[in-house]
Amino acid sequence: MNERLLNPISDDELERRWAAVRLRMQEEKIDVLLMQGSNDFMGGYIKYFTDIPATNGYPVTVLFPRDAPMTVIGQGTFGMVQDFRSRPSPARRGVGRYLGTPSYLPIGYTVPYDAQLAIEALAPYAQGRIGVVGAGIISSAFLDAVRRGVPAGTQWLDASEMVDRIKVEKSDAEIDRMFAAAAMQDRAWQAVLDAIRPGIRDNELAALAEYECRKAGSEQGLYLCASAPVGTAAMFGNRYFQNRVIQQGDYFSLLIESSGPGGYFTELGRTVVLGKASDDMRDEFGFVLEARKFTTDRLVPGCSGRALWEDYNAFMRANGRPEEKRLHCHGQGYDMVERPLMRHDESMTLRPRTVLACHPTYATATTFSWICDNYLVKLDGTTERLHRTPEQIFER
Repeated sequence: MNERLLNPISDDELERRWAAVRLRMQEEKIDVLLMQGSNDFMGGYIKYFTDIPATNGYPVTVLFPRDAPMTVIGQGTFGMVQDFRSRPSPARRGVGRYLGTPSYLPIGYTVPYDAQLAIEALAPYAQGRIGVVGAGIISSAFLDAVRRGVPAGTQWLDASEMVDRIKVEKSDAEIDRMFAAAAMQDRAWQAVLDAIRPGIRDNELAALAEYECRKAGSEQGLYLCASAPVGTAAMFGNRYFQNRVIQQGDYFSLLIESSGPGGYFTELGRTVVLGKASDDMRDEFGFVLEARKFTTDRLVPGCSGRALWEDYNAFMRANGRPEEKRLHCHGQGYDMVERPLMRHDESMTLRPRTVLACHPTYATATTFSWICDNYLVKLDGTTERLHRTPEQIFER
């Protein structure tokens, strides 16, 4: 089986996670966790517990008991039951049973199929305490049906915060994977630099970056880009907006926001000019580097996302630049965007061994200014940049 698996995580790492979560479940008197995902962009809980991602819009439901193997519900034939309790699966590690059903999120009448299987699997925990993990990711129709189907007296609670506080602190094995993801993106950006020329379309360069990442073991990703004449501002976009043909004198910005070997996300963003960068581009890029340093200098254990957000926007105002109104720094891991967010609404303080993307970004009338790299918050309070791509506007 291992020859079919793409960069599986070690048994030791999975067991470390399970033990840490079960200890907290014991402390919180939670009998079982319930989670669901349908993609590997923002469905990292499924990958975190099982090492197998949810993909392509197909719902995967995981029940993680405090004192028994997991039950996984996913795509399969009607009545499908794979029982691994007496003979563990080399792929579905930690899973006691896999229950299959042919349900599809756009087909509303199939939603109860997954819910009924979950209700049956939850029967041993009747009138116990069920912790929901990632309620925002779970189909509301599914969750409503499960809540109605379990016995009265069952207690429901949100266990996302409990799991998040474990998940954000990366182990050595996870940090190694994230450095590998960053190195993969460095190589993909170099391939784009080698290939860019007048007459090529934005989409072709994004496809090249994706190809380079897939060769290195990437499982998923966004490749956002845009080109424009120097002297104008163009925010990068998804594939639907990538048909433009690049001309001499244009600039091209690319965000490689992809998972690396093992499914861990990092992100790299740079700009290249086919010609010479304007004075405005150079000046604003110089300020972007200052803005990023302002942020990374404050990425220390115990840092408050709210305080950093307010300080950053005060810095931007004081320098006559636009305030951040979205998100310029956030955690990453199995999710493309993971806690903590360096933002006004984040309750979690920054913890050591967290990996964050930092991407100060803004547009003026004459240029689009930004940079994006990942940083590791170390135990000694310093940060280390994961990427090795030079911090510059490239010229070709």
